[in-house]
Amino acid sequence: MTSTIPDELRYSKEHEWVRLDGDTATIGITHFAQEQLGDVVFVELPEKGASVRQFSSFGVVESVKAASDVYAPLSGEVVERNVKVIESPELVNSAPYADGWLLKVRVADKGELNTLLSATDYRAHIGESGGSGGD
Repeated sequence: MTSTIPDELRYSKEHEWVRLDGDTATIGITHFAQEQLGDVVFVELPEKGASVRQFSSFGVVESVKAASDVYAPLSGEVVERNVKVIESPELVNSAPYADGWLLKVRVADKGELNTLLSATDYRAHIGESGGSGGD
């Protein structure tokens, strides 16, 4: 069984993930979050150039069940938003860690990364044991 939580990413308790590449962070919602939401039908994201602040809402993901705010795991400036998920919101469900990412942010303070959860800590946070949880 493979875990639905990639080890190389960092996670927020609000179920967002971060992949850091230099000073740019790619941000999305976790497999667990998209599973809880159900079929995503609408995604609202900030424009390029907008500022996001750690743990503050930056957008909305709407599913057939509910609308949920999405929170920035790190502070910074939006350098890119994923137009593909705005046009095809189902990508959030089908590929949350790949084509379903939401934002790329130029990180203001890499030290904020230390406040996020490791994959192991995130698994514990959602109650998933080490290697289980795959479909």
